[in-house]
Amino acid sequence: MERSEGGRLVLAATPIGNVEDASARLRELLATADVVAAEDTRRLRSLAARLGVEVRGRVVSHHEHNEASRADDLLGVVASGGTVVVVTDAGMPAVSDPGFRVVTAAVAAGLPVTAAPGPSAVLTALALSGLPTDRFCFEGFPPRKPGERARALADLADERRTMVFFEAPHRVGALLAAMAQAFGGDRPAAVCRELTKTYEEVRRGTLDELVAWAQGEVRGEIVVVVAGATRAAAADDVPALVAQVRARVDAGERLKDAARTVAAHAGIPTRVLYEAALPPRS
Repeated sequence: MERSEGGRLVLAATPIGNVEDASARLRELLATADVVAAEDTRRLRSLAARLGVEVRGRVVSHHEHNEASRADDLLGVVASGGTVVVVTDAGMPAVSDPGFRVVTAAVAAGLPVTAAPGPSAVLTALALSGLPTDRFCFEGFPPRKPGERARALADLADERRTMVFFEAPHRVGALLAAMAQAFGGDRPAAVCRELTKTYEEVRRGTLDELVAWAQGEVRGEIVVVVAGATRAAAADDVPALVAQVRARVDAGERLKDAARTVAAHAGIPTRVLYEAALPPRS
């Protein structure tokens, strides 16, 4: 088996849905690594089969329950000159998935760590949300208990950056309702479901609108993206922003959608622009 010069730990991103998003580098790493540390070894074998790749190295489990104890074994391979590839079920290791502890241990031991970048549910949802992308924060999975979740969201009520959350489908309705309570029901948001898969869906609207949508059955992998807190609109800002809204309406966009988009990028409440852009009553 070929080895690169010196050992290395590689965090390799795997497809979040569509297997064709797998990179050529991921295929090469799976075929040539001395050890592949997988969150679920069965899923790793299935992925390799779909990619037409033969995993010739040793495959070991590497999940949240054994990550700390597995680190010494993996880093021993790296220290002896081998390549260890860490993969999770989907996306980039160490981002709400196993990987952080072994990276920390490798850094502490002075061992080489690199990444084979690729699909990311966080960045894909952010890009598709229609919300500002220039500044954002990733909040992972919110607390499950209602009281803890409410306190966590209250701490984020004044966060100005766009926020990205993961959530289980059976809890997304409760999360959206808690967000509407903490952030206000008119806060723009998006629920991204089954990204890159056959039934991909992105629902955009205010939190109140999304709460109503989530009353039905929600399935699949979920990412929730929420606009950051807005500032008070200066009087001088409004006329220029209203002109942008009206230009979008003239181009065929609904007034409500146009106001939401311009308001999100300007960092002001949607209702300010919507009401200002309404045609004068006769």
